[in-house]
Order: sequence, then structure tokens, then C-alpha cells
Amino acid sequence: MKLTDIKCKTGKPKDKPYKMFDGGGLYLEVLPTAKKLWRLKYYYLKKEKRISLGPYPLVTLAEARNAREDAKKLLLKDIDPSAARKDKKRLTSRNAENTFKAVALEWHGQNKDRWSKNYAYKVLRGLELNVFPFIGHRPISQITPPELLSECLRRPEQRGSLDIAARTRQICGQVFRYGIQTGRCEWNAAENLKGALKTKKTEHFRTINSKEIPAFLKALERNEARLFERTRRAVQLSLLTFCRPKEIRMARWEDIDFEEKIWLIPAHIMKMGKEHFVPLSRQAIAVLKEQETEVEMLNTPWVFPSQVRPREPMSDGTVNKAIKRLGYGKDMVAHGFRALARTTIREQLKYHSEIIEKQLAHKSPGPLGEAYDRTQFIDERTVMMQEWADYLDALASEGKVIKAKFGS
Repeated sequence: MKLTDIKCKTGKPKDKPYKMFDGGGLYLEVLPTAKKLWRLKYYYLKKEKRISLGPYPLVTLAEARNAREDAKKLLLKDIDPSAARKDKKRLTSRNAENTFKAVALEWHGQNKDRWSKNYAYKVLRGLELNVFPFIGHRPISQITPPELLSECLRRPEQRGSLDIAARTRQICGQVFRYGIQTGRCEWNAAENLKGALKTKKTEHFRTINSKEIPAFLKALERNEARLFERTRRAVQLSLLTFCRPKEIRMARWEDIDFEEKIWLIPAHIMKMGKEHFVPLSRQAIAVLKEQETEVEMLNTPWVFPSQVRPREPMSDGTVNKAIKRLGYGKDMVAHGFRALARTTIREQLKYHSEIIEKQLAHKSPGPLGEAYDRTQFIDERTVMMQEWADYLDALASEGKVIKAKFGS
């Protein structure tokens, strides 16, 4: 005879445990302590097995019967209910351990040693502000693209911080990729959000044109702005090498080979994350030699150390401030030296665009673009960099400009 709620409630404890059966293997076991436990007896692979369904009355009679039916459905699929419960428990435990925050912190720890301290701090701070408060507690395997979009990416987008939204999606994508690699999730929720965010209209860095170079060079030479010599040399090297501002200010003496006339910029400094060769012209070497003489007593690893703290690199924005003091603040920024060199070398020195782009450390278009070879066109780039420096010298002296030998 099946159980009723009244029978379950009125079942009295005895000296020994006894069972009150409901049918289909379900019974309520009454212990001498008056504790009552739901249990289910079933057969799997011809072996008798039992599982606990919880205490009564916390688990009601109706809930115990539902659990029995669920177990029967598993048996019909040839699944052992006991093994299924253990698997579910393991998954729950695994999800609790593998939250997005836990995986992100592990990923950050794996990579921070190859990043600069400043970049490592920015990545972690961005996660703490824009991601962890909203999905950090969620199992990484359960986060969906709509959830990532609405909980994390729309927030900065709605307040107009489009760069932060895009950067957050990129960082989250790397965390999900690491989660896939380490078996914590099966898909990259961020990868499926390409095109879902607003983007800023492309704004090109301000720069002067080739006709304005002579006046700029004269202003730099006269130095009526009274720039520190190391700052003036940083501007000169920016123009001669057209490297990114970060690459200039983070240049280290150990990466400069004066004998081979090569500057090898480490991967963690480069925007594309790949080390890059910069051939050095005679003029660039001269600037570096002058700088070496100035800082040789400071015991600093930096080519352009901070004026106040020589054990640290010069501040971000130093070259931009120098350009402003030279009177070109409205027309030029430090990053603009790259566009100036690209246009002028292409139009005046007649070099192939691909050689110029390789010197700019830009990824080539097409399927082979990712496989950027740091030494590609190194001979041509070496000649080009010298001719670029000679071209600048000619403009500074208002002499005859030498044309390149490698035309398009």
C-alpha cells in the first residue's frame, strides 16, 4: 500500500531502523533517532543498488516520487542513476572552481611575466572593473554571448567608452581561449560577438606633410623650446626610425647592437606581439651614441630614462609634449611620424609599399599576414632607412635630395 503524507508524518521510531514502502523501489527509512530518510532501491546490470533522495520532511513525498521517476527514465537510457548523480556533483564542483574569475586570474598569472608591469596591471584592472563584478562568479562554461554582451560590454558602450568595450571583448576572448585550451569550456563567447559593438570612426594621427619637414627640423635643431637633450634625441630617433612612441620610450640598451647597426624590439613591447628588427642608419647610431654618453653614469637600462627617476623609462607623452613646445601641437603627434615616413618614402623615395609596411611592423594582408617574419626585406629595409635619414639631412640643409635605387 502506497504511502501518504499522514503515514510519513506519524511513523514512529523503533529500537531498530525500519522501512515504509511506497512502491517502485521507493521507501522511507525511519531511524531510532526519529530521523527519516528517503531511499530508492533499483537494479543496474543485474546488481541491486541504492541511492539516498534526502531527509523527510525537507524532501516531500511528492518530490521523492518525482526523483524515483527521474531515476527510472535514466535506467531506460541504460544510465546508472548513482553514477549520474556523481557526475552531476563533479560538474557542479568543477563549475564552482572554474568560474570566469578563477580562469581569468590563472590566465593572467600565466602571462604576466612576459608582459610589461604596466600592461599586466591594466589587464587585471580592466577585468576587475568591467568583468568580475558581473560575470566573475559564473562558471566559464555556462557564459553565453548574449550574457557577455549585456552584462559586460554594453555598460562601457552605453557610457560612450567604445575603446574600453572593444578592449574588454578582446581580453575576455583570450580568457575564453585559455579556458578552451585547458578544458574548462568548449566555446569562446567573445568570438561570437564580432560586429555586435559600436565602433569609433577611424581617426588618423595628426602629422605634417613632407614640405613642412625642413621647418620642423630647423625648429628641433634650434631648440628654442629648450627641450632636454635626451627629449630632443627621442624626437630625432622617432623621426629617423618612425617607431611607435611606446617603442621609443621603452628602448633598452641591451636591445641595441651598435656593431650590427640593429635594434631588436622585444615582442612584449610590440603591438603585434612579435619581436621586430629596426635597421639603424648612421644618423640614428649617432643619436644613440650621444645619448649613451649622457646616461652612461646613471646605471639605467633605458635608452631614454626619466629625467627625475633614471631607473624608469621616460613618461608616456614626453615626445608629444616636446612637439607642442616646438610649436607643432595642433599639426603633429608622436605617432604621426609613422604616417609621415610612410607617405614621404613612398612618394619621394619610391619604395614599394610592402617594404615600408614591414618596417612599420604592420601585418601583411592575406592568409600569410599572421606569419610575419621579423627579417623580411631586411636588406632592402636597411638601405631604405639609410636613404630616409639622408633624405632628412638633405631637407635640413636644403640640399639636393637623393632618390632611392629601389623604385616601384
